[in-house]
Amino acid sequence: MGKNNILSLVFALFTALGQAQESSSVFNFLKIPLAAHTSALGGENVSLAVDDPTLVFSNPAQASQVNDMSINLDYLSYIKDTKVLGAVLTKVYSVRHTFGITGQLFSYGSMDETDEYGNVIGSFSAKDMAISALYSYTMGKGWAGGATCRYIFSKYADYTSTAIGFDLGLHYTNEDKDFSFGIVAKNIGTQLSSFYEGQTEHLPFDLQMGISTKLENAPFRFSVTLRDLTRWNNSYYYNPDKKNGFGRKFFNHCVFGVDFLPIKNFYIAAGYNCRLANELKAAGTAHGAGLSLGCGVNVLNFKVGLAYAKYHVSTSSLLLNLSYSL
Repeated sequence: MGKNNILSLVFALFTALGQAQESSSVFNFLKIPLAAHTSALGGENVSLAVDDPTLVFSNPAQASQVNDMSINLDYLSYIKDTKVLGAVLTKVYSVRHTFGITGQLFSYGSMDETDEYGNVIGSFSAKDMAISALYSYTMGKGWAGGATCRYIFSKYADYTSTAIGFDLGLHYTNEDKDFSFGIVAKNIGTQLSSFYEGQTEHLPFDLQMGISTKLENAPFRFSVTLRDLTRWNNSYYYNPDKKNGFGRKFFNHCVFGVDFLPIKNFYIAAGYNCRLANELKAAGTAHGAGLSLGCGVNVLNFKVGLAYAKYHVSTSSLLLNLSYSL
């Protein structure tokens, strides 16, 4: 079976999985990026071919690009009193096999508990967390595949829910042409226990694909990522007061990014997320909606990444990544 047939089969499988999980979802904290480079490029990227362990949050197949024994820690400033932490550890066992583990924690702090009349009667806390194991296999001729298995836990006051989820991805790199491609199905899975007995909800499934390519004689690399590819006809994403032709619907699935690479081991990145921009504008925020910026540097075995983006109407976010290869 040729590669084109394989890609067609994989796309059809991912689409079927997405249509099976089309309704409302929980565990939406999984949509928030914890990779500074990804965040700077608009918040979604499944195609970059660089040595960065945080990219496994976006596509497990990208672990094939990461050096042996890479350790990463992440911190995101989010909504007030919310602490967001992430971690990645990868290990290359041979030319073809890479393993890793990741962790994500969203702690929302303490909040007042009130009765139906607004009287404070106590306090409660809320948090989301996920722990993952991943595997990437290098198939040769630039192709790699990967899978992530993720245990998810959420607790809001006395309500808890758990789930098991999977990410399945492919990645292709052509080093001669500075071109790379990725496709990934995120958050395939099901709840193990629900917040309310007898009420099962879905994980936030997302089928994404994208490309990244560098100009031959200029220090720029461009990325385009298409997200949410199983929900083209869902009117929730579009402005009901305007005509929703194919062009408007298409761009609501697009994330654009560009890297400026003036010297080796340093980048400045910018991105624009069309759907995020429309959602924030609809919620009353227009300043910088959908735009993101960031930079990163690699010194010896240390990597530092920093990104600025806006994911909520109330505040902007800064994301810091620190990585080290043993």
